[in-house]
Amino acid sequence: MPARRTSIHGEWSSRLAFILAATGSAVGLGNIWRFPYVTGESGGGAFVILYLVCVAAIGLPVMMAEIMLGRRGRQSPINTMRTLAREEGRSPAWQYVGWLGMAAGFLILSFYSVIAGWTLAYALRSVSGVFNGATAEGVAAIFEEFISDPERLLAWHTIFMVMTTIVVSRGVKSGLEQAVRYLMPALFVLLVVMVGYAMNTGQFEQAVNYLFTPDFSKITSGVVLNAMGQAFFSLSLGMGAIMIYGSYLSHTASIPRTAAIIALMDTLVAILAGLAIFPLVFEYGLAPSAGPGLIFQTLPIAFGQMPGGALVGFLFFVLLVFAAWTSAISLVEPVVAWLVENRGMQRVKAAALTGLMAWLCGILALLSLNLWSGDARFTFFGKGFLDLFDWVTSNVMLPLGGLLISVFAAWIMTRESSRGELGLANGMGYTLWRVLVRYVTPVAIGLILLNKTGILTP
Repeated sequence: MPARRTSIHGEWSSRLAFILAATGSAVGLGNIWRFPYVTGESGGGAFVILYLVCVAAIGLPVMMAEIMLGRRGRQSPINTMRTLAREEGRSPAWQYVGWLGMAAGFLILSFYSVIAGWTLAYALRSVSGVFNGATAEGVAAIFEEFISDPERLLAWHTIFMVMTTIVVSRGVKSGLEQAVRYLMPALFVLLVVMVGYAMNTGQFEQAVNYLFTPDFSKITSGVVLNAMGQAFFSLSLGMGAIMIYGSYLSHTASIPRTAAIIALMDTLVAILAGLAIFPLVFEYGLAPSAGPGLIFQTLPIAFGQMPGGALVGFLFFVLLVFAAWTSAISLVEPVVAWLVENRGMQRVKAAALTGLMAWLCGILALLSLNLWSGDARFTFFGKGFLDLFDWVTSNVMLPLGGLLISVFAAWIMTRESSRGELGLANGMGYTLWRVLVRYVTPVAIGLILLNKTGILTP
């Protein structure tokens, strides 16, 4: 085993700090608006059971692999993959797995910041009473007016990117760790408060039934693929974020236990989000639609009709801001680490440059919603920049990155290397992980990739 490395960027002060940071990376806007809807439409409790099986068999092994690679390399994803490949006597071309993850994270950050800016704007709109008494048509008109104004979108996109860049510029302990120590507990508190409020709407039981009553008749091949995809994407895998966070993890921390806690916390947030949202949806006779429409067009109707809706709406959108902020921080960090290591930049300069480039790229995404909408000159394969960035990263880059991470961890690294870093004896636990990451996860992620690109349709 090579001499134990240390990261030039610092180290988490505790295992809890890493768990909060990694959970913050995994918990994003998609957890809150997609998981509850997919659960309800895909068999409720039957889908939850299927999803948990997929997390255990697909998400957790890949997360363990990504943390393991990060901690063993102690560098940015690119340099980690190059170093580990060299140690195993393999081609330095494996560094392109790191490039793929960093590029995916950067592209996601660019349009994610635009959408996160909406949550900032809607928090202020809610508390100011804009949605009070608004009809469905009125809320839809407010949203359309908002996204059609490029200057307003640019302002909120800028504010959010500055918030993110400032945190990353302060370093691992003073920036990332301090942010998640406050933001993640606050997020959980806000979720619990929202669930407590939802329990008094009169439709809480209907929401519980919607989410958890098993309906195995709805389990089809398409639902299985959805569960596999949700288990993979919800854990923030394949984009370098978990790998770089793993590089700051103490060598004494147990990777299997830590990864299991992160997966459980991520799932808990998604379930709590469903228990907070759907009682309100059912109480006011709204459609439980998926995607941003649920957050920005459906729920504001409920906030506008309920007693104290201005405050409830404000708290809900602040919750979304926290979820988006912790995710965005993790997307900036891999690029910043690489710039510090390979270009000798000071962290503040590296964070500012990364934030600026992502901000500029985000402008392409926000203009595709208004000034360039429907303009063939700015449309590729029938998609504007925001939809294109989303499709390429979610459907191609992330699954491909996760697949290559699995292959490297299980087929390129020796048994001694992976077992030593995972801290598992050569017994049942290690054997199970190795079998899953060698045979199960590559096949499953390959199916996800084929499905997402339209090659395999259920």
